[in-house]
Amino acid sequence: MTALFKKGEGSVKKMGDMFRSGIKALTFFYAAIMCVFLCILIFGVHGVMKWAITSEQERELIETAESIMGAQKNARLGATFDENNLYKSASDRLFFYVFDNNGTLIRFSRGSYRIEPFVLEVIEDGLVPKNEIKVFGKFDETRRRTELMLTSVESENGAIVVYVGKDVSAMYSGMAKATYAFILLGVISLIFSTLIGFFLSRRALKPARLAYEKQRQFAADASHELRTPLAVVLSTADLLLNDPTIKSDFLRQTILDMKDEVKKMSNLVADLLLVARSDNNALKTLAVRFDIAALLRQAVRTMTPIAEKKNIVIKERGDFTPTEILGDEQKIRQLITILVDNAIKYTKEGGSVTIGFVPAKQGKVSFFIEDTGIGISKEDLPKIFDRFYRVDKARSRQMGGNGLGLAIADEIVRMHKGEIEVISEEGKGTRFTVTLRLKQKYIGRG
Repeated sequence: MTALFKKGEGSVKKMGDMFRSGIKALTFFYAAIMCVFLCILIFGVHGVMKWAITSEQERELIETAESIMGAQKNARLGATFDENNLYKSASDRLFFYVFDNNGTLIRFSRGSYRIEPFVLEVIEDGLVPKNEIKVFGKFDETRRRTELMLTSVESENGAIVVYVGKDVSAMYSGMAKATYAFILLGVISLIFSTLIGFFLSRRALKPARLAYEKQRQFAADASHELRTPLAVVLSTADLLLNDPTIKSDFLRQTILDMKDEVKKMSNLVADLLLVARSDNNALKTLAVRFDIAALLRQAVRTMTPIAEKKNIVIKERGDFTPTEILGDEQKIRQLITILVDNAIKYTKEGGSVTIGFVPAKQGKVSFFIEDTGIGISKEDLPKIFDRFYRVDKARSRQMGGNGLGLAIADEIVRMHKGEIEVISEEGKGTRFTVTLRLKQKYIGRG
């Protein structure tokens, strides 16, 4: 199955961006934990407050209903009782209504005039449960919320029904205000905890960032310092090869092998220095106008001898119309060389590599490098631009790869505010397509 991967303009995250995104991720994670904790706390406190308030009111209503029912039974048997003492807890908030089996109101302690129509409406609709507490809410014409807690008790023979209720609007309103206050405090706490998490994340990642900066500087310094001794060793190897006194085939082959290894090491050092300079924003660029089509044709000529050693054919495709772009010619040349060399390395003998060119369109120009090689798996495709990443490490070592070529190519494309796209199918080949702008205000790190 064909796999595709595309890297857009400025989409590469360098290490500095990675640290910043790491701080953001840690801050978000800490804020998310605090948000969940505060939500649980607020809902928990709200539930506890509601339980504490309503449970006491429910107990009062049930006791009052049972007392009134007992008094009515005794009254039917002719017993006398102190009505004032019986209803001493009744007020404008606590009320009751006693009905006989014919629906006639025989005794009552009315609620306030504001809530009584609502109370009678609920009773008439038969919504009040027996021996249970239920809260009824309603908005009046002034958008004021009324909350009523009601219960009812019925005698054994069904001759008497007692309805007891209480206006708990003030309690529910107070509970709502307390909940809103907790939510506000929770939001304030979340903001402060997010800020604290941000500073703690920066502090936690600071040692790692400093260690990385030292490692990056070391790589730059070491790469720079290694160039001179490697150049000396390479020159010495050339002198030894030109020395007529060395006639042993074994010694000459050893010197040639040493020279090849030094060249590999020099290339690696050069790549490391380029990467280190890129990380330090010290990568110098020279913007000039040059013919990108001519550069691609030159790549065909210079890379053909290398391809012929593996019996690989380099083909041209497209209309190589002279097209000038503004960019760093040497860096673009390096980009093309990396992609073509990579295609040759991973193409088997007898295969082919195609260098294609797409003329300018909508202010952009594209070229592609296509091979008939081993291809790249869908899992490996997003990682091929990572530094030192090699799909087949054993094979890459045999071919002299160090895992920096595509990372450098990607950096060059990013410097030119371009795009690079990869389409690959295992066992059938890979195609790299690079799109560059014809004109741009500046070239460098964006």
